[in-house]
Amino acid sequence: MYFDTHAHYDSRAFRADRDKVISTLPDRGVELVVCPAENVDSARACVKLADQYPFVYAAVGVHPHEAKGVPPGWLASLQALSFHPKVVAIGEIGLDYHYDHSPRDVQREVFRAQLDLAGRLDKKVIVHDREAHRDCLEAVRAYPNVTGVYHCYSGGVEDAKTLVMLGWSLSFTGAVTFQNARRSLEVIEWLPMDRIMIETDAPYLAPEPYRGKRNDSSYVYRVAEVIAQVKGLPLEEVAAVTTENGKRFFGIGEESVR
Repeated sequence: MYFDTHAHYDSRAFRADRDKVISTLPDRGVELVVCPAENVDSARACVKLADQYPFVYAAVGVHPHEAKGVPPGWLASLQALSFHPKVVAIGEIGLDYHYDHSPRDVQREVFRAQLDLAGRLDKKVIVHDREAHRDCLEAVRAYPNVTGVYHCYSGGVEDAKTLVMLGWSLSFTGAVTFQNARRSLEVIEWLPMDRIMIETDAPYLAPEPYRGKRNDSSYVYRVAEVIAQVKGLPLEEVAAVTTENGKRFFGIGEESVR
């Protein structure tokens, strides 16, 4: 059984068959899922899904793409949602300098506000970092009481070493199955197993041989297969370790998923 630590099931991509996809996941080998938010409305939707399915948990936050459009009182709204018993992190938050859908200074302001919120609430964070490694790391260093996971990690080994030293974890998507994944494979080779999590980032980044299709959590096994190959470990061991890593990271106990 697998733990997909990052899947956007509130996405419009699942509008036609959302319940069918989610409700059948346990029969398709997926034990747990975390649904991270992109904005305040998305956060409410993720919490609603967590209420509906016992194996789904939520993270609440504002994605860097959405930073320029935050409504009045957005941070207070996230704070109120964070007290829900199935909200396990603040996320997805961070910086994206590839698309620049929001001005970079606004992205940094919104990112730091949410890091501060996580620190005050003693919550983990889920960080999105795309082509913004230096500024993301600078922000993370400014909040030493906050730790979390870099989702869909795209940095190199040296940044990975720094993050691990600071107490962070790294998560990998189906992108590790792509032909240009050499740097990610180098990171996986170095990374201690107790700092690795796996995810789909559904509906995005479907792994080979499903690339180009809508992604869902049933494909997360492909990420585990790559890690098993790189580490020289049995697939069953990678599945078990990454699931336990996710449970420990998000504070999900056995009693919480019954």
